[in-house]
Amino acid sequence: MKNKILKTAVVLLSGGLDSATVLYLAKAKGYKCQVLIFDYGQRHKQEVACAVKIARASNCVYRILKIAFPWKGSALLDEKMKVPKKITPGVPATYVPARNIIFLSFALSLAEVIKAQAIFIGAHAQDYSGYPDCREEFFEAFRKMAKVGLATKNKIKIVAPLLNKNKSQIIRLGNKLGVPFNLTRSCYRASVKPCQECDSCYYRAKGFEEAGLTDPLIN
Repeated sequence: MKNKILKTAVVLLSGGLDSATVLYLAKAKGYKCQVLIFDYGQRHKQEVACAVKIARASNCVYRILKIAFPWKGSALLDEKMKVPKKITPGVPATYVPARNIIFLSFALSLAEVIKAQAIFIGAHAQDYSGYPDCREEFFEAFRKMAKVGLATKNKIKIVAPLLNKNKSQIIRLGNKLGVPFNLTRSCYRASVKPCQECDSCYYRAKGFEEAGLTDPLIN
């Protein structure tokens, strides 16, 4: 009898509830996951520590990759820029230029080296319509690029399973999968407790309310 081939995936983990849900979803689908955490100079550095806790809770190997955006260009990188309190139309000040392109490129390199079959990312479009790198068009284009830019061609799947889900649907899914939401962080500000004012805090609170669940970080 032949040994069963174990599927391997690289999972991008930020420390937020979306990427944590994706990690637990990948595990539920039978993947052995290697977690990739980015320390990119973000002002909300607490998310890196949260990502480590989540990776350890899920018994996954993890790597912290330290990179820099010295030109900044985002309220998440430049303390001179204010994190907005109100949701405004257009591209938010919290958008980090080309972040998902850069993160996925590192993930592809790691996946090719460890011979992973998939990359999982927790991007979703409905709540963050102002982020150009959280749209289906972006991921379709990136998949096409990966097919011609890698030696492995189309053997590495890029999976964004939350793309068309809203926050409450993601929270319900995470709850079903046993995601430790108490270890996650969603706030854009470098504060000890969630500020309850930024976009990320707003959507998290709205999501838990619509899901009919209690956020363990607030209550």
